[in-house]
Amino acid sequence: MQLTKNSLVSGCSCKGDKAFAEFLTDEIKEERKIQKHKALPAMSGGWELQVHGTEAKLLRKVAGEKKVSNKRDAVFSFLCLKYCLWFFYRITVTFNINNSIPPSVEEEEEETRGQQKPDEQEPDITSTPNFVVEVIKDDTKQTLVLDCHYPEDEVGQEGEDESDIFTIREVSFQPTGESDWKETNYTLNTDSLDWALYDHLMDFLADRGVDNTFADELIELSTALEHQEYIKFLEDLKSFVKCQ
Repeated sequence: MQLTKNSLVSGCSCKGDKAFAEFLTDEIKEERKIQKHKALPAMSGGWELQVHGTEAKLLRKVAGEKKVSNKRDAVFSFLCLKYCLWFFYRITVTFNINNSIPPSVEEEEEETRGQQKPDEQEPDITSTPNFVVEVIKDDTKQTLVLDCHYPEDEVGQEGEDESDIFTIREVSFQPTGESDWKETNYTLNTDSLDWALYDHLMDFLADRGVDNTFADELIELSTALEHQEYIKFLEDLKSFVKCQ
């Protein structure tokens, strides 16, 4: 059989793809060995988890409080607790694990690659995604939206109990029930915000379950999801390049 130029290119390509697929097979095995969570870790605090590919949502409800000013109101409040529906805050936290690995980790790995000793353990990769908190109050038509992120210098710090490991970057109101947010709505940037107001916003989130404990657990959840999706990507890539 006479070999043509196209058949030579095809044969060479298949040989390279086979080596690529073998490499991916070994890579997948190694990633599965170091996979910390075979299933996604649960969040404390009664959060419901919904995952759609690389995007995840955490949902919970918090009962609103009613101030009691006198004995008559106290009796009314007791009856309401027994017979009435109280208003609720619905909280949704959304994050995406794409591009959630801090660049400093990737750069450090590139710099130390080839210099690492055989007995040295590779540094853990941590996913610290930006996340958006939406707070919906049942008796209003507006949603309070808080855009949060993890400052690089705060992640992984221990011994500083009073330090917040996440910050609020922007705050705005958006119409409840609309998927497309309006850019014409006023957005408050916290860079130049009065610290007293900022502290009240952080306390507002903490009262609804978004605090340092939540932020720590979200990092663990996001890291597990990112690793899970990375392994799935390697498996899809192996199937794609594999020679038939």
